[in-house]
Amino acid sequence: MTQYLILPGLGNSGPTHWQTYFEESSPQFKRVQQQSWTEPVCADWIANLDKAVHEYDPALVVLVAHSLACSTVAHWVKNYKRTIKGALLVAPSDPEADIYTFPAKGFAPVPLDPLPFPSIVVSSSNDIWVTPERARHFAEHWGSEFLDIGAAGHINADSGHYQWEEGLEILKRLG
Repeated sequence: MTQYLILPGLGNSGPTHWQTYFEESSPQFKRVQQQSWTEPVCADWIANLDKAVHEYDPALVVLVAHSLACSTVAHWVKNYKRTIKGALLVAPSDPEADIYTFPAKGFAPVPLDPLPFPSIVVSSSNDIWVTPERARHFAEHWGSEFLDIGAAGHINADSGHYQWEEGLEILKRLG
């Protein structure tokens, strides 16, 4: 049975975020906890991701990443050379952009190596944390299917994405 690992971005995903809804919808969803949600260190995040993946058969794991966690997945692949069933990469933030002034260490530059598993990048045309061009650039380099869902902000609770049934439908393509 597929195991979905929820990977929140900076600040974690709160109680009204679609990732929390996914997590509460089925025991197949498990959130990967990080040491620091407010001052993340990439090496810590990817080590925690690797540990979580190995709690299951990696061939049955699908990652569900949001924002900075999309970069985490790219760094994890580059550093650990792992393969899994797939990944849904939603609203990948761009830690290389001038607007990104958060205290996140080691996430830039974002690796552009192809991901060795099926993946889908879901992006918005008006996300302040990544331009549509940059999101498409990530998807192309990662070998991901690219979906622009229109003007949807950062695809989080602040932009009205609470239950996000469309996201669950997109996720079904991966597992």
